[in-house]
Amino acid sequence: MWLDEETFKCVVKHAPLVSIDLIIENKNGEILLGRRKNRPAKELLFVPGGRVLKGETISEAFKRITFSELGKEILISSAKFMGIYEHFYDDSFFGSDITTHYVVLAYKLVNVANLNLPKLQHTEYLWLSTKEILDKEDVHPYTKAYFIGEIK
Repeated sequence: MWLDEETFKCVVKHAPLVSIDLIIENKNGEILLGRRKNRPAKELLFVPGGRVLKGETISEAFKRITFSELGKEILISSAKFMGIYEHFYDDSFFGSDITTHYVVLAYKLVNVANLNLPKLQHTEYLWLSTKEILDKEDVHPYTKAYFIGEIK
């Protein structure tokens, strides 16, 4: 269920949000990152993802988020669960006066074909190696955390 702006603002201010992050790896071992348009993490490179809505199962959210972030609906059974993470931000979608706390379910997808990457949440997309992700200053530390210890 989508919330009106005032209700959502109250939730962000007083409760953690549950989200799904998508670690998309191509056949060359590169990972898809997008440059975020919105707070938090605005203008930084981040893996695609989105919030789980109230009343929505994780599987339903996964299909909706893959469609909205990748332009292709994908079943959760195609993904490997990578773990639970927490992300804390000093700002939020609403500005710098409200912090954001996410409980993140990270999932990895490999060799997903026919992506139709929308520009709703990201200004650009890049495919980067693990080393590039860890070396680039404009990759958000929470994204880097998915790859620490994975340089081949």
